[in-house]
Amino acid sequence: MPRINFSWLPHDKILTYEEILKVCRAFAAIGITKVRLTGGEPLVRRDLINLAERLTEIDGLEKICITTNGVLLEKYADALFKTGIRHINISLDSMNPERFAYITGFNLFERVWRGIKKALEKGFSPIKINSVIMKGINDHEITALAGLSLQYPIQIRFIEFMPFGHDILWSPARFISCDKIRDQIEQAFGKLRPLPNKSKSAGPASIYSLDKGPGSVGFIGALSHRFCKRCNRLRLTAEGRLRLCLFSDEEVNVKKALRQGQNEEDLGLFFHRAILKKPKELKFSNKEKLPCTRSMSSIGG
Repeated sequence: MPRINFSWLPHDKILTYEEILKVCRAFAAIGITKVRLTGGEPLVRRDLINLAERLTEIDGLEKICITTNGVLLEKYADALFKTGIRHINISLDSMNPERFAYITGFNLFERVWRGIKKALEKGFSPIKINSVIMKGINDHEITALAGLSLQYPIQIRFIEFMPFGHDILWSPARFISCDKIRDQIEQAFGKLRPLPNKSKSAGPASIYSLDKGPGSVGFIGALSHRFCKRCNRLRLTAEGRLRLCLFSDEEVNVKKALRQGQNEEDLGLFFHRAILKKPKELKFSNKEKLPCTRSMSSIGG
């Protein structure tokens, strides 16, 4: 967890697994094909493996994925693999244990690295490592992180530092664009070769490969290369609020609709109307505080 004050939500304030499944069935009925379990940290929630198994049984959902901080991945990798999940994202902003502890607030790098190695051994694919680059904190590790794609069949995704909520590390001086990150990588390893992204559910990353490497590198330039017009993501928070845009605090109260007894067909229409309100563009300067007061840990990555 980030080093901020927070309070636990009472159990009746968050969606039950049955409610999550009902939402996902309604989403699948209107054409959504990919669901990602995220958080906070999804692996801390009791009986998550059962939820994952039941999600894989929903007609129309082609991919069930998970994003994790990796702390509990070594423990749950076997069970996750048995559910049928293959696509896994792991957050890792530093290969240096001390710097990892500074960024995350916990000295758990070795446990996370063991989880990554376990995921490789099990055969999860694709495995994506999400690295948020911050000038003066971990930007000198860009080439080391990119170099992992030369050793392992993983995708290293460099993500621009974005201001969310009360992130104590954020300042405009710590921002570094994906173009500059890419320049550093090419200076160290040579020209990057673009790779096609053929999946219809593909996210916003631009993907490249290094010569002779089994993996790839990706760039998500949410501030410097905005992709609002092609964004195909929605986020459902733990307490049942649908965020149409990551950077906006405008939310749709899904939990209320669920607990008023709407059936899956009604929910499908409810979601369809909500999606039509998804903003085509959000205007802000790269140096401004984004209009988002919630922390990323409470939204879901």
